[in-house]
Amino acid sequence: MLDDPSHPRPAYEQPSFLESEEARPLRILAEYLEPLERFRRTGVHDTIVFFGSARLRMDDPLGRYYEEARELARLVTEWSKSLPSHAHRYVICSGGGAGIMEAANRGASEAGGKTIGLNVSLPREQRRNPYVTHDLLFEFHYFFMRKLWFAHLARALIAFPGGFGTLDEVTEILTLAQTRKLSRDIPVILYGSTYWREILNFEALARHGMIDAGDLDLFQFADEPAAALQILKERLAAEPVAVSPAFAHSHHPARNP
Repeated sequence: MLDDPSHPRPAYEQPSFLESEEARPLRILAEYLEPLERFRRTGVHDTIVFFGSARLRMDDPLGRYYEEARELARLVTEWSKSLPSHAHRYVICSGGGAGIMEAANRGASEAGGKTIGLNVSLPREQRRNPYVTHDLLFEFHYFFMRKLWFAHLARALIAFPGGFGTLDEVTEILTLAQTRKLSRDIPVILYGSTYWREILNFEALARHGMIDAGDLDLFQFADEPAAALQILKERLAAEPVAVSPAFAHSHHPARNP
């Protein structure tokens, strides 16, 4: 439907069409192309993704995880700034909200680095934290496009204690790694071993044959910021310096003609 039939405009200038069911593929594509252009323009090469609960506060029983996420993000950012590259390497990326997300963006900001927030529009609007770099705050409508951008530039994933959202994001990355759907290795660090071993019995999954025993090597545990940083340094030490941005491409096994 034209906004004003007496003065027809191109379809891309018609708000009523762009917001219609028929234009959904265009909106999905926009949530890929707009971040792509912005990452290129701002020189972001790759990211270290922090996941974790939006509910954690410094004064909670698990509040220490807020401070430890903040400290780890600061350490990672200081390390990344010391690397010999013209691109912005290992930029801290979170969901842009409160709790662990805020702590990660805060630590990176305090270290003087760029930091990314991939926010999502929810019925109860997620509060954006104030520590995300202004031109690297994104707003997504589609959860799956937001999740694509979490994985697309990720060189590593650090998961702090969290709920359904954190579990969803962690297990998706582990599934991509398990099924060899990514062309590169993405180290997964589960921060807070006591928490993670309590809520997920990984060994039972292997014992019952639901995963291979070797799948337990897809992730590592850490309980201190310095230990998590050391894992990152060891796992990412051989990474080549390339032009920005560096995407994780889907892996296609050889096909018979």
